[in-house]
Amino acid sequence: METTYRIMTTLLYQPPVVLPRLHARPGAEVAIRNARVGDVPRLYEIINYYAARGDMLPKTMDQLYNRVRNFRVAEADGEVVGCAALHITWADLAEVVSVAVHPDFQGRGLGRLLIEPLFDEARALGIPTLFTLTLQVGFFSRLGFREVPKLRLPHKIWQDCTTCFKQDRCDEIAMVREV
Repeated sequence: METTYRIMTTLLYQPPVVLPRLHARPGAEVAIRNARVGDVPRLYEIINYYAARGDMLPKTMDQLYNRVRNFRVAEADGEVVGCAALHITWADLAEVVSVAVHPDFQGRGLGRLLIEPLFDEARALGIPTLFTLTLQVGFFSRLGFREVPKLRLPHKIWQDCTTCFKQDRCDEIAMVREV
């Protein structure tokens, strides 16, 4: 039993350091769609690849299965090559999280294509303000986000930052956008 637990823990929480090779052709047409449960293993690989590099926060399989309905994915040749999610934080505030595109598909505008539907979703839900904590300030600036002090996001600080491993040395920049 102890061996099984150790194996399961490793499978659930060991982020990949190297992305697996894609079968999708780099020039393949890409479609944006809602994520499905079957996409979770690839979301885990892509997100945690960037987390291992220090570019974003890691996600566990459990977190991804619980939040799969929040995600949009970019799919090429039947394979997930990118993702982004909308996490509702409060009545008037939602966070754009886990924006990641496989390196073979970067530079094609997929980040924008993944995030723009989240603006529409926030509007439909009656949420006027989106925010993100990011190291990619230029990218989010081009999408209409602007830098703000982190303390402007008290609900985020109360909910997530107090338990984050980066809490005392957070290098992420807070940015907001009205929708």
